[in-house]
Amino acid sequence: MININKLTEGVGKAFVFDKIRPHLRSYLLKAAITEVPYTAFGWLFWASILPVALLFIFYGWGFILSLEQNIIIEFLLALALWTAVHLTAVAAIILAVYFYLDLKIFNRTQKMEEVLPDFLRMVSENLKGGMPFEKALWSSMKPEFGILSNEILLSAKKVMTGQDVEEALQAFTEKYNSPTLRRSFDLITEGIKGGGRTVDVIDRVVENIEETHELKAEMAATNLSYVIFVSIIVLFVTPGLFTLSFQFLTVLEGISERIDSSTSQSTLPINIGKVSIEPEVFKAFSINALLIISFFAAIMISIILNGSIKAGIKYIPIMMIASHLIFRLLMIVASNVFSGII
Repeated sequence: MININKLTEGVGKAFVFDKIRPHLRSYLLKAAITEVPYTAFGWLFWASILPVALLFIFYGWGFILSLEQNIIIEFLLALALWTAVHLTAVAAIILAVYFYLDLKIFNRTQKMEEVLPDFLRMVSENLKGGMPFEKALWSSMKPEFGILSNEILLSAKKVMTGQDVEEALQAFTEKYNSPTLRRSFDLITEGIKGGGRTVDVIDRVVENIEETHELKAEMAATNLSYVIFVSIIVLFVTPGLFTLSFQFLTVLEGISERIDSSTSQSTLPINIGKVSIEPEVFKAFSINALLIISFFAAIMISIILNGSIKAGIKYIPIMMIASHLIFRLLMIVASNVFSGII
């Protein structure tokens, strides 16, 4: 088992170039991953082989044989096809992992921004109690501040090893893509360098952060009507229209069959012809269209409420599942209502 883990770790390291490793480590640290998981990368590579092999056996090899080339060309085509499909699978896995890590980093940043005013307020209280800035900062690290306390603790360790406190805080703010964290600590460090009252600077920073949060909440409340409008359109109006269209096709198809059967036994010059769109095909199209519409509608709602797509990822599966279930329910109701027409 140890040899397998070493082999898997070697495979993982082989796909992470030396130039990428420092950047990858710093990126993973943002997600609270202290060590680069080369073994996990290797297992993901082995896991990607199975679906590629199944696709190649059931589809790729038959396609190559259908070309009726000699064995050398078939071998080269098989090698090229396998490489292309496998690289595509690996790229898809990498994108999925990147998406997960990016979302985790974003959530960590959001949690730090939420507790930042309370943390700075405690720092201000410690300064008013006569503590120097460094001690006031370290004394404010409490478990309730979670991720922010952990990051400040890392900055404290850097200061203990000889780094300047301003440099340690700057390294912390540059680590995350958060204008709120960066501006807040930049203002505080500039106030320290300028020799002003640090307490007054921190109190003003806390006031600005709280005002910004209040403005965001007011904007979200103001735009709530747009969210309700989009939700009604996606959850009720669109499924209802698709349901009525499907029932119309079903009724039209039944009427067409009856007229065709009656006109075949009479001399009436009536011929509607067969409906060119199959109801089942339209039903499949409706489901796919609903999923796409609800996906982009959830993105719109996320932007309206939070100003960011990442903050509203949770809305996407909710909207997609809800619109699909409502469509299924409306189809059952409509089928019972229109069943006596044909």
